[in-house]
Amino acid sequence: SNILVRDEGVKGVVVHLSAPAFHEIRIEGRRVVAGGGASLGRVVTTSVRYGLAGLESLIAIPGTIGGALHGNAGAQGGDIGQWTRSVTIFSTDGQADQRDRDELQFSYRRSNLDDLAIVEAEFELEEDDPRELVRRMQKNWIVKKSAQPLGHQCAGCVFKNPSGAAAAELIEAAGLKGTRIGGAMVSERHAGFIVADSDCTASDVLRLIHFVRDQVRERMGVELQLEIEIW
Repeated sequence: SNILVRDEGVKGVVVHLSAPAFHEIRIEGRRVVAGGGASLGRVVTTSVRYGLAGLESLIAIPGTIGGALHGNAGAQGGDIGQWTRSVTIFSTDGQADQRDRDELQFSYRRSNLDDLAIVEAEFELEEDDPRELVRRMQKNWIVKKSAQPLGHQCAGCVFKNPSGAAAAELIEAAGLKGTRIGGAMVSERHAGFIVADSDCTASDVLRLIHFVRDQVRERMGVELQLEIEIW
């Protein structure tokens, strides 16, 4: 969900974990085992329903478990990496390998999981009152819905937050909210998002990204780094 594919497409093979086995979610005590193709949102709601705390702040973040782990998806309540116990990957040489916690590295919107595919992950969570977890999850959802352009076509937050600042605040301070190139526009609700019209092309988004980065560099003296991946 945080990928922008160029208009020319991808030169190579794209692996899509569409088989049902890659979408399974199992609860084993305080542990949640999820396939790499499972929806992050479904893993969050399943954990909450079973009274397991830790992932509820990730509600409303689109995408799959594999994508969330690769980019260490997170929100104000933490990131997915801190709850990850092990990950099973499939390498380019055709081998499956399990990586335990001491082999995993997570940092801000990054991990060392750059393999061909993430096929399964195990999370160790904390027990809590399901009703309290539902309340917290709903609060997170309401806050995000009010502040972010949920329901619009976009690829999530475009830029990483630089140290000591928020990318969206820098973009807004540079006067770029609502800036449009072709079918792409800097969201008027949250300047960290670029929303796309139905006729938007990847080239429109790329040109707007370059324009925003140039303007923030010139006006604010900060070089914004991409959070989305461009294929």
